[in-house]
Amino acid sequence: MIIMVSEWISCLDKRPSERTGEDLDIIYSRLKDIKVFEKFHPMLLQQICYYGYYEDLEKGVTLFRQGDIGTNWYTVLSGSLEVQISESGDPAESVTLCTLGPGTSFGESVLTNRPRHATIITRDYTELIRVEQKDFKILWERNKQLMESVITPLTASPHTPRRKTQEHGSVNKSKPQHKTKFEEFPNPAAPITNVPSDRLARAGLVLRTVLLARAPHMIRDRKFHLRTYRRCMVGTEMVDWLLQQSALVHSRTQAVGMWQALVEEGVVVHVCHEHQFKDKYLFYRFHEDDEGVSTVPSSATKRECEEDLPDVFLMLAHIGPDAMMRMILRKPPHERTSEDLEIIYEELLHIKALSHLSTMVKRELASVLLFESHAKSGTVLFNQGDEGKSWYIILKGSVNVVIYGKGVVCTLHEGDDFGKLALVNDAPRAATIVLRDDNCHFLRVDKEDFNRILRDVEANTVRLKEHGQDVLVLEKIPSNTQTADGTVQAHYKYSVMAGTPEKMLEHLLESRLDNKNETEIDGFLEDFLLTHVIFMPCNHLCPVLLSHYHSSTADTTEQEGFEFMLNHKKCVLHFVQEWANIVGVAFKEDHTINAFLEELQSCVQDDLEDYPSLKDDIVNLETILSTHFGSPSSKMKKRMSGSFTFSRKHSKECCQDIPRKRKPRCPSDETIFKVYCADHTYSTLKLPMDTKVEQLLLSTKEKLGLGDDLILCEVKSTGERLIFKENDLCVTTGLSINGQLFVTPKEHLDALTPLPEQEGPSEGSFASIEMFSSREMAYHMTLYDWELFTCVQEYELIYQVFGRYKFGKITANLDLFLRRFNEIQFWIVTEMVLTNNLSKRVSLLRKFIKLAAHCKEFRNLNSFFAIVMGLSNIAVSRLSQTWEKLPSKFKKMFADFETLMDPSRNHRVYRLSVAKMLPPIIPFMPLLMKDMTFTHEGNKTYFDGLVNFEKMHMIAQTLKTVRFCRSARLEVEAPGTLKSSDTSEYIRSLKVIDNQSDYLLKLQYKLEQET
Repeated sequence: MIIMVSEWISCLDKRPSERTGEDLDIIYSRLKDIKVFEKFHPMLLQQICYYGYYEDLEKGVTLFRQGDIGTNWYTVLSGSLEVQISESGDPAESVTLCTLGPGTSFGESVLTNRPRHATIITRDYTELIRVEQKDFKILWERNKQLMESVITPLTASPHTPRRKTQEHGSVNKSKPQHKTKFEEFPNPAAPITNVPSDRLARAGLVLRTVLLARAPHMIRDRKFHLRTYRRCMVGTEMVDWLLQQSALVHSRTQAVGMWQALVEEGVVVHVCHEHQFKDKYLFYRFHEDDEGVSTVPSSATKRECEEDLPDVFLMLAHIGPDAMMRMILRKPPHERTSEDLEIIYEELLHIKALSHLSTMVKRELASVLLFESHAKSGTVLFNQGDEGKSWYIILKGSVNVVIYGKGVVCTLHEGDDFGKLALVNDAPRAATIVLRDDNCHFLRVDKEDFNRILRDVEANTVRLKEHGQDVLVLEKIPSNTQTADGTVQAHYKYSVMAGTPEKMLEHLLESRLDNKNETEIDGFLEDFLLTHVIFMPCNHLCPVLLSHYHSSTADTTEQEGFEFMLNHKKCVLHFVQEWANIVGVAFKEDHTINAFLEELQSCVQDDLEDYPSLKDDIVNLETILSTHFGSPSSKMKKRMSGSFTFSRKHSKECCQDIPRKRKPRCPSDETIFKVYCADHTYSTLKLPMDTKVEQLLLSTKEKLGLGDDLILCEVKSTGERLIFKENDLCVTTGLSINGQLFVTPKEHLDALTPLPEQEGPSEGSFASIEMFSSREMAYHMTLYDWELFTCVQEYELIYQVFGRYKFGKITANLDLFLRRFNEIQFWIVTEMVLTNNLSKRVSLLRKFIKLAAHCKEFRNLNSFFAIVMGLSNIAVSRLSQTWEKLPSKFKKMFADFETLMDPSRNHRVYRLSVAKMLPPIIPFMPLLMKDMTFTHEGNKTYFDGLVNFEKMHMIAQTLKTVRFCRSARLEVEAPGTLKSSDTSEYIRSLKVIDNQSDYLLKLQYKLEQET
């Protein structure tokens, strides 16, 4: 696309007689590089530089009407215009003759002073070169032959005539036209909205006013290449200023994103309108200065803007990452750097419509995706019956899908996609797509790139068949390695995309665990072992492994057969060893695995005489068998550590506070089930953790002598009732904070009411909290959270997301850890609303902000998020008097915390922060669960009878994150004030109110009224 440069435009704005030789050189250097002037002879082009004017018009502007006397001749640079003719002269009866596009020249009737025989109206934003009548006559007389070759008579216009209007009642047919090469890549510096949003317009006013007050030297006239640019700023200085002014801005990249948010809505512009925001010596200015309508702010305006500045910084910090992403997507693909492609790829990982695609396809898409935006609702993206040219993914907004004769059949929202079917089948569009909202944003893949990616995927896909059916699908991935002499050798790796469980295991044993490929690490083995419970449970996996162990071959020499069988036996034993190392404690808990290990040991003992080299392997196998629960091998300890290391000057004082070693909850562990009846009487039952609801109901029925048709449910403190299914298990640990189990006949469900004690405490514990230092509380909170976190087994995440009843497994340890997050969150809210004194409440708020800071310092991100979310709870955030009296230092700290919690782009700020941390880390567990749920619900587990192993890779990635977070010992320095275990006892037994609407908000309202 042509980039219209203000230096060129300003030269064209001068009268011809006032243009200098330098002006003409500037104009000519631009025009000769514009594609639409390729057919113009250089001599003619030089004269147009002298006589021409630049003109740009918005959509819907009438250039001239049929019957007008011509005064100008035109050449179209960009955009398009409609040619309308009316035989009767009535504009209402006019018909569209044709469309004029870039490169078209028209208006030659000025030579004869004849009336215009058509009306010309711009169809979209249009740029023109205009030559006045008197000057055009001079051009014509001097260059008649040259001019005839470039003039396009309207009756012979090469552009396609517009289709006739559809029947009454059809949707508006105005839609984006197919782009010419001139328009192939829209100007990335152009605003994506016609008018800036109110909040960004206000942000621009605030920043400009504050800059003029604090750093007036930044906005001034500047000279560059003999030209003066009025009231502009330098990109690098703008970034420096943001870093100096706000603690929210941590990097130059973040500052670039914040300024780009203003640039993309036209609040700040590049002086030549040809660059996005860059941290370079480029000139930018505010929109008011660019339009020449700027004013000097009054004293009142300055005071108001100074007050609003922190909020503006916070808002820009929130939207900056999204603006950066759009900035990258608006670059032409060939200009994207490797860092840009990686950022786009990370974004694609969290788009619902792409979740089923392989890693290679997503990386290919990152290099070809284009950004497209439309400002107005009602815009037609394409019509039913049109040729399919692009595939769209909705980034922002929504669209209606309209089918002729049926109207709107559905609405698509953010994350949905459309338009792919027409590309795949090479068929016309099956529906019309109409924008439902203003300012819709899309990712677009054009047909040529789409087909190329499909071809590449098919070319790099290897399918293994048995009996005519696919049993294993591999993806060929190019990989270059550098040899010792520096030369680069190209070779390929094969990644498993899908397969039957048996064939994937066979591939794993034969290609990943033999001695030749022992150094190859591609994650397949670990991912298989972390996720096999989904597609190949132990009662299926163990017999297949034994079968592989006893494998034999025919039609070979005796030596070849011996080596074949020995290799199979060693691969199975190696697999078992890795299985024990990777899975850890859960490996020994499974009775099926224990029986399999004993049988395998017996088989290896029998084979030792024939295969002496198995001697080392049986020693390893015996070590695995002798490892008891709670005493993992050294390698297991490294993978899943619940250990603590203390750094404390006064070790004697610390001895009494050595943390208790918590044991994970096991299915066979007995627990107390306290079950209430409608009259609030209760019965206690001592049963194993994995007791199903069906058995629990039978035991309750026998003990209380109740009738049939009973149901078990949870009654929450809000009065909400949650009925359990009969095949559910481990229900006690999954209860809400103050929830209780009730049993009742089905018809009496409505009679169940919460117990009085479920309301929670009636008085706060300010006196106790005041005695503890915030660091001491964070210390004990971290120790307790680490105990809970290290008890969670990775498989529990799978059981929770896929449904524990499907596996018959408990998720007690995960339930307790997730419950802890809610407990801390509501504890914060509870203490705030139960502290009646305003000054005490301000003191408590300060302590909680410091507590969050210490948790962040200890890398206890689970508690950090719980505390900040508690303080962001509406019952706390509405305590306006309390927040007003909070010192500005703590307000700034809390604003920083909120930035880290920013959920935009799938919590990108948090994820980038965690990526820079070293273990041990206590992660934000609800987000990991969200990732798992998104992966599960957005991807099928099976395709055509084959396990979708791409999905298993993604699930394993989340489990590896858990493993990484606890791959090192927790080293915490105990605070010097620690003297007793009172703090620990308090932190481990928090009393909270979890009834948000009926209790917490009422307490908050009462506090505000009293204030």
